[in-house]
Amino acid sequence: MPVDPSAVGRALPPSPVYEVGREALREFAEATAAGAPVHPAHTDPEAARALGHPDVIAPPTFAVVVAQRAEAAFVADPASGVDFARVVHGEQRLTHHRPIVAGDRLVAVVHVDAVRAMAGNELVTLRSEIGTEAGERVCTATSMLVVRAPVATAGEAS
Repeated sequence: MPVDPSAVGRALPPSPVYEVGREALREFAEATAAGAPVHPAHTDPEAARALGHPDVIAPPTFAVVVAQRAEAAFVADPASGVDFARVVHGEQRLTHHRPIVAGDRLVAVVHVDAVRAMAGNELVTLRSEIGTEAGERVCTATSMLVVRAPVATAGEAS
């Protein structure tokens, strides 16, 4: 079943609240540092406050944690036509409106911006508008998923 092109323009209901914790930010910062020193604003509340933040801040790419949790509602919906076994992540863009901070309670609304075919694959562009429960914009995360073409098995016509 191909990805449903009529999903373009659809907005999913807001995701469940994701409460940003200091430990999650520390773990993410350390996991993505590739051996480099982690900036203290990601792990030390006093260092973050010295920079004008209310608490430790997330590394910029942390927003994918919130976005991908929200996008899972579309990908897992059988009506979407997405076969997760064939999905590879093609592209990710993040536009921050302000830093993500420990203690934030974030929700995301996923928008299906595009579905198109290319070389037998399907490209699905999802935009997650991430904000606080109170409605403050925090980040716009845009993901392009590549749903690879099915591979013909022995005995099938190609």
